[in-house]
Amino acid sequence: MALELGPELADVALQAEEVSGPTLENEGAAALAVGLAALAAGYAERGIGAAAVGAMAEDDDMFVPGLIMTVLPETLVILALVVVFIV
Repeated sequence: MALELGPELADVALQAEEVSGPTLENEGAAALAVGLAALAAGYAERGIGAAAVGAMAEDDDMFVPGLIMTVLPETLVILALVVVFIV
């Protein structure tokens, strides 16, 4: 039965011109990209920040590397903002 549905599904997929549902415009896609990048950066900083604070608690010389590693994920958000200005 799964093989019989193949041509019917292809017909449905090829009728994309007649889609009446909601679509995502360029501005919405850019906003989604920035939002997801910010979410991912926050998720990455969660683990990096905890490790950096632990390393700095043991050795004061780890402040600069810890700070750099904590700031690196924020570059994802900055690059995602470039997408907003390009779109």
